[in-house]
Amino acid sequence: MTRAANPSPPATESVSSLPAPARLGEPVFHDPRHHIKIYQGDCLEILAALPESCVDLIFADPPYFLSNGGITCHAGKMVSVNKGAWDRSRGAAENHEFNRAWLAACQRVLKPDGSIWVSGTSHVIHSVGFAMQQLGFKLLNDISWVKPNPPPNLSCRYFTHATETIIWAARDKKSRHKFNYKLMKQMNAGRQMKSVWEILPPASEEKRFGKHPAQKPLALIERILLASSNEGDLVLDPFLGSGTVLVAALRVHRRVMGCELELESLSLSLRRICSELVQVDISVSSVQFSLDLFPDPMDRSNNTNMSGPISAKLVRRERNYYFIGSSRREVIYSAPAESLEEAWRKFTSSSRSTAEVLFVIKTETEIYLA
Repeated sequence: MTRAANPSPPATESVSSLPAPARLGEPVFHDPRHHIKIYQGDCLEILAALPESCVDLIFADPPYFLSNGGITCHAGKMVSVNKGAWDRSRGAAENHEFNRAWLAACQRVLKPDGSIWVSGTSHVIHSVGFAMQQLGFKLLNDISWVKPNPPPNLSCRYFTHATETIIWAARDKKSRHKFNYKLMKQMNAGRQMKSVWEILPPASEEKRFGKHPAQKPLALIERILLASSNEGDLVLDPFLGSGTVLVAALRVHRRVMGCELELESLSLSLRRICSELVQVDISVSSVQFSLDLFPDPMDRSNNTNMSGPISAKLVRRERNYYFIGSSRREVIYSAPAESLEEAWRKFTSSSRSTAEVLFVIKTETEIYLA
């Protein structure tokens, strides 16, 4: 992450004191039907290009500044906690100025009654909270996310780290923030929901497209979105990471925008959101026929030995490509082809070539004679 310079601003900055917006470039992914936009680049530059007061809710999972040679325990093994250059500490003063810079940029794009959630461990969350106070945010809650099965502390010199803190704050002191109190109470068996949340880390199903070192569970993000926004609201994630906010926003019917600098994380986010968007039913029609010499049903199970090696002859192999439309999520064209390039040539020469394509799905079928 590119960090801001070290200015010397006054103790409290107003939202209007920030630089005028620059031109916003094209997103790397845009789904107008579900209102999803993903931008690649430094979040400070992207946020500066957004209009003022345009976002209802922000969830941010900024760098924790932990990648400095430390170790942790994963699956019973000692592993490094280094996540990459973007997570490397540059000293307390510069880390804090970075937090001030991106929080100020988020404050500018928040609507007057908008709010922000920021997750972090003790390595960063105190700087975030202090920066929020300096910028004039209204602190609402600090949520303790409890991890039921945290990794053990290998040094045996500290308590096991079993929580992360999530600060919830409104844009400023005058904000009338959204809080869906009745829904949260309903989700908590009719009792007021407390600020201590016990939620399991991301399940293996959430990591099937790849792993991210700072990935948050869907259940955590969905609760945050349901608690402090309404359907149709615009949610922003300035540190997109694995794309959990995208998936959660899609599931609870919020518009969403994300920023990510790292290409590997961006690719993971795209894989995850595309898997959520693609819902295609491919029907296979078959012709029923019989080669049985006897007209009456017979049980031949005792005469069939399936315990030995299977001998089967390949009689047919097919590879098909299905083109999914952007405005109408259905198959608009399909073709058998040996490669995507061949299938694309067939599509561009077809009568549907003017249609906008969002996805291409490849299927391979093999039929064996047993």
